Amino acid sequence: MGVMGVNSKNTDMQKHNHLVQIVADDRERTSDVIESLLKIESVEVNIRRLSIGDYQIGNRLIVERKTLYDFAVSIIDGRLFKQMLCLSNSNSKGVLILEGKTGDTVDIGMTREAMQGALITVSLIIGIPVLRSKNPAETAKLIVFLARQLKSIANGGVQRHGYQPKGIRSRQRYILQGLPGVGRERADRLLDRFGSVEAVVSAGIDDLQTVDGIGKTIAEKIKWVVSERVPSNSPKPFTSKPDSIGAAKPWEQPNSTDTSQEHLL
Repeated sequence: MGVMGVNSKNTDMQKHNHLVQIVADDRERTSDVIESLLKIESVEVNIRRLSIGDYQIGNRLIVERKTLYDFAVSIIDGRLFKQMLCLSNSNSKGVLILEGKTGDTVDIGMTREAMQGALITVSLIIGIPVLRSKNPAETAKLIVFLARQLKSIANGGVQRHGYQPKGIRSRQRYILQGLPGVGRERADRLLDRFGSVEAVVSAGIDDLQTVDGIGKTIAEKIKWVVSERVPSNSPKPFTSKPDSIGAAKPWEQPNSTDTSQEHLL
């Protein structure tokens, strides 16, 4: 196979890996979400009847979409909790997207307290995550974002719970992937630049920004995570060496602007 053939094959593979495939329930044809989905690059929509939910992403996620008006009506007629229980009992993960603005429910007379009570039941008791969108176009973008996040996780962007990496490099990468904004690729770049997890953690914000893909925001979040003190019931922080005469560590310096823990809570 020539160079052109290899490049063409690689390009086709990249397009396939980036392609997002979504199944939409045929009863969603009247909404503008499907039309918005079709306008997004690298998105393929198949329309058929779904037994549960309105949109399905592989076998991993089922999305139930409700306008705020329909959400309020479904509380009144009793559909909401039946649908959410079916979604919760599905083999796939379920999510509820609420679409619209607060004013959409004015004509129904549904109180804010009743809406909030239903949301608490759905999210905390039944266990279905609730996401918000302003309109069908934003709902479509949210569905695609969910699909791409799931694909990233499946491709190793986030390690599964209980995963045990083999080898020192894999273990170091695994540790760094737990830092905010650091996936597999950035973890590898950090290791290539600094050589060890210890060096990464000790690096300053400016040094972290020398790594491709690490901007100021991510660098600041990394430093905050590795240096922020966590409140504890212990009488004093653990140190590997006995206290000795000398200056306190930077993260042990008192902050005159701190308020009480009760105020922060």
